[in-house]
This record gives sequence, structure tokens and C-alpha cells, in this order.
Amino acid sequence: MSKKQKKVLIRIIITAVLMVVFALLPVKGTARLLLFLIPYILIGYDILQKAGKGIVNRQVFDENFLMAVATIGAIVLGEYTEGVAVMLFYQIGELFQSMAVGKSRRNIADLMDICPDYAYLLTEDGEIEEVDPEDVEPGSIIVVRPGEKIPIDGVIIEGEASLDTRALTGESLPRQAQTGDEVISGCISMDGMIKIRTTKEFADSTVSKILELVEESGMRKSKPENFITRFARYYTPIVCYGALALAIAPPLVRMGLLHLTPEWTDWIYRALTFLVISCPCALVISIPLSFFAGIGCASSNGILVKGSNYLERLSNTKTIVFDKTGTMTEGVFEVTQISPAEGFTEETLLEYAALAEQFSTHPIGLSLKKAYEKDPDASRVSDVTEEGGAGVTAYIDGKKVAVGNERLMKAEGVVSEKTEEAGTVVHVSADGVYAGHILISDRIKKTAREAIAGLKKAGITKTVMLTGDNRAAADAVAKELNVDEVHSELLPADKVEKVEELLQKQNEKEVLAFVGDGINDAPVLSRADIGIAMGAMGSDAAIESADIVLMDDDPAKIVKAIRISSKCLRIVYQNIWFAIGVKLLCLVLGALGIVNMWAAIFADVGVMVIAVLNAIRALRVRE
Repeated sequence: MSKKQKKVLIRIIITAVLMVVFALLPVKGTARLLLFLIPYILIGYDILQKAGKGIVNRQVFDENFLMAVATIGAIVLGEYTEGVAVMLFYQIGELFQSMAVGKSRRNIADLMDICPDYAYLLTEDGEIEEVDPEDVEPGSIIVVRPGEKIPIDGVIIEGEASLDTRALTGESLPRQAQTGDEVISGCISMDGMIKIRTTKEFADSTVSKILELVEESGMRKSKPENFITRFARYYTPIVCYGALALAIAPPLVRMGLLHLTPEWTDWIYRALTFLVISCPCALVISIPLSFFAGIGCASSNGILVKGSNYLERLSNTKTIVFDKTGTMTEGVFEVTQISPAEGFTEETLLEYAALAEQFSTHPIGLSLKKAYEKDPDASRVSDVTEEGGAGVTAYIDGKKVAVGNERLMKAEGVVSEKTEEAGTVVHVSADGVYAGHILISDRIKKTAREAIAGLKKAGITKTVMLTGDNRAAADAVAKELNVDEVHSELLPADKVEKVEELLQKQNEKEVLAFVGDGINDAPVLSRADIGIAMGAMGSDAAIESADIVLMDDDPAKIVKAIRISSKCLRIVYQNIWFAIGVKLLCLVLGALGIVNMWAAIFADVGVMVIAVLNAIRALRVRE
């Protein structure tokens, strides 16, 4: 509990004690009024101040104004206990709300705490200098000691350590990292000192981008939040004028038409009760709080949601489209078979492929260079051209070599050998002659099958996989994962077309989500109703294009995200119907004089407390 909350709690306790004591004292008239003004001012001075500022700033109609008018009116009518009680219980409700928001903020704050204040830079003299992370340039060497956070993304060049990634991924098990491993900012070195060569500026590092996403998430509101904002804008003035009409019209009708003495006190009391009941606190507070709690719950599980509108949309998802490589598979490629054509050897075939791919950062290119086990001689290679989604061409020792898929072979006028082997097939040609093919295999992620099964249980009606790989490799993965539909040998533009087709086939209210990790997935992530990016290993372009980011690249987290979304939306609509239902019932009963100010207190504060307690359930989701 914060200092501010403790002060409010102390005020609540003192006010409650004074109210009970003064109610029991046999004092009447002005003395009783002066006594009750003490607890009233003690508990309500800040509400009265806010109401006054609202009037001065011409923003009159809000809950502070309603509370001020209702409680002052009750005291003027001699209902001292009720006037103080309304303010007291309103402050209790506000305290509950503040504590609930505080709990949600702590979840976000744990995430925000991933940013270290300093980086320890290793200078050319071998000295360690404490600097601002923003002042560290790419290629610099920084030192991270046990217990310290990694400030900037980079590669370990010396040492090894267990890394605590909980703040980023929600995973409690540490990750082992050693020399040569890539590490991302925000992780904590638990037991070893490591030296890291930075690969990015601080502004482009993982931790900086996460903070940016979290800060922007509150700007994108869901439909229920936008509805409540508009609702409160018109609702509050209407009920204020309604209460004024209730206080004036019936007595005037009674006096003018029935020639009876107007019962001003009774109708003013009813109008004040009407005002207390009508306060929209439960809706205005609990709905944003529910989404805030949901986003906080997702963050603590390593799922970054860029706004409550995406959290809302996720609950309506019926179709999920997956990229294959790096999303459902590890993206760790290994050469498993080398099949040279007649006139070529395995060594020549692998050499051509490795030399042509030597400048590539694609996982397939890296696997070819790894299998070659030599440093490619760049002087033998010239005119390297990357053919988007097909492969590369290059001149090696004066020969034009093409390395890629069947599409590239056709473009080169080469007839490639057909193969049905499961894996990525890389064809090679030299001076227009087919040289053979190399089979590269990728491992399916451990949780991928579990993720597909979980999504179907969660109500996803169609799962689709899109890939640039050959049909045999794609079909083998799809069969193992039990994916409903698979499309292979696609270029990035083809993936967008497939998503367009799927969008046209689905119902307007249904949502299509696309899950990807590579830079080539950015256009599809933007086109889908919801883009979900694999954040830890994913490209910056994919993360920026996506609406939701999974920080540990675990596809099973999509199931958890949907469950968080569904629970959050259930709570939101529970609160809307409960709050509006109780309010309408009590408003009618209050206008008829059947319920008094104490019932009004329940209708306002009681409903708000119940709605807030319900909202904070969104902070947790069952495993």
C-alpha cells in the first residue's frame, strides 16, 4: 500500500469512528451540524476541491460534482449521518480502485524495471567506465557482472552465465548463455561475469522497444472503453438535469394542479438519492481497469499487447495463420543430405553453395556455411545477386552458380531433380548445368503441437500454415502438428494474397490472426486483423508491425494470450450488465421514493467495489 493510500485509509477509519460516536451523542440543532461537519470535511475535502475545480474549468459534470451536490444537499436537509456516509463509502470505493490499479501497475512496473540505469563500458585502456546506456555505440564492449541487467543487445565474447529472463518472458527457469551466444537486453546475469560486444544502439535494443510498446499500449482503446467514455460524457449531464427535474417538477405539479402543499423536502431528498445512485463510477473505473489488468497479466507472462483493442479482438479470433520457419520450427537448420548430380562431387556441390551464400544471414545460408567447415574465399566470388524468395546467383571462379529453389532453377533454364524428401531442398546449378541438391532439415518446436491442440480447444476453428519451403517439407510439418491447411512454396507477396483470401471467406465478426517472426512476415503481420510476432528471435520489422509480441518465441503462449483475452472480456461484460442493471433498478426505486440514501450508497459504492474486485481477477489466469 502506498503512502497516499495509507493516508486515505487513516482518514476513512477516523471518519467512521467519529460518525458512529456523533450519531450516538444526544446533541441536536446547530451543535449536531457542526459536529458532523468535522468528519464530512475530513473525508470529503479532496472531492469538494475536485468538484470546485471542475466548475471553475467548466467541466462540471463528473462523479465528484455528483458526490458533492448529493452530500451537501443531504446535510442541508438535516440528514447528517447519510451525507457523511455517502462520502465515506465513496472514498472506500476509490481506495479499492486505487489498490487494484496499483496491483496492475506493479505488474507493468516489474516489466518497466528491466531497463538498467547504467552500462559498464570497457575502454581501450582496459578500464571499466560507468556510462549512460544511450551513450554506448554498436561494437562497444560492455561488462555485465552477477546480479546486473544486460543493458543493450549483443553477443557474448567472454564468459558464461545463467540468465534470468522472467521480466521478459515470464519463464522462471534460467537460460544458460556462453561465448558466441546472442543475448538481449533486460535479462539478468545470475552467476557469472560476461563481456558483450553490442550489436545495436540502446534506442534499437529489445529493452527500449519493449518500454516503448508498453507506454503506447494505453493509447489504443477497446470498443467497450470507447463506449463508456462516450456514455459518461452524455449520461452524467442527463442524470443531473433529471435529478433537478425530479426535485422541482412533482412539487410544482402537486401545487399547481392538485392545489396541495408541495413536499419540497421529500422530493429534494429523492433527487439527491437519485444523484448518488446515478454516479457511473462502477463503469468508468472497472472497464478500463479490467483491460489494464488483462494487459498486466499478459505482460507478466511474457506477452506484450500493444493496446486493449487488440486484447479485445483476440477473443474473437477464429482463424490463426502461422509462418513455418522460426515460428513453428526452431529455425535451426542443418545439412542432412548432399546429393550431387552426375559429374559433380559432394565437396564441389557444398563448396558452390557455401561460397554463393557466404554473405547471407538467412538460416539456410548459415547452415550451408557451417556444413562447409571452412572460411569461404571471397576473392573467388563476384556479382552476388539475391533473388527474393528464390535464392542467390553468383560468379564463382568465372562460372555462374545458382543456389536456391525450383523457381530459381526454372528462371535459370535448368531442369532440377524432383525430390519428395521432408526438409528444405536447395538446388545448385553451374553454368546452366544441374549440379545436384542439398537437403536441409529444421526441428519442430517442442510446444508447437501442444499449441495447435490448445488453440482448437480454445475455440479456434481453422489453423493454417504458410511457408516458402517445398511441398514435401511443408506437408511433413503440417501433418506432425495437425494443422488444418498448409500452403507451400510461397513468396512474401503470395503470403499476403493467401491471407487476403482467408479474410474474404470469414464472417465480419470473426478475426484472423497471423503469427510470424521474420522480416518477410512484416507485410502479412500488418494485413491480418491481429499480427502476432515472435519477439525474442524475431526481426525488428516483425515486432514493430505486430500487435502482440511473444517474448520467448513459444507458440503455446498464443493459447494463454487467448485465454487472458477471453477472461478479460467476460469480466468487462459482467461488470457492464451488473452495473447498468443495478443502477436502473435503483434509479426507478429511488425516483419512486421506495429506497433511501443507504440503498443509494450500495447502488453507487457497493456496485463499484464489486465491479473493481471482479476486474482485478483479470490479473490472473489459470495455468
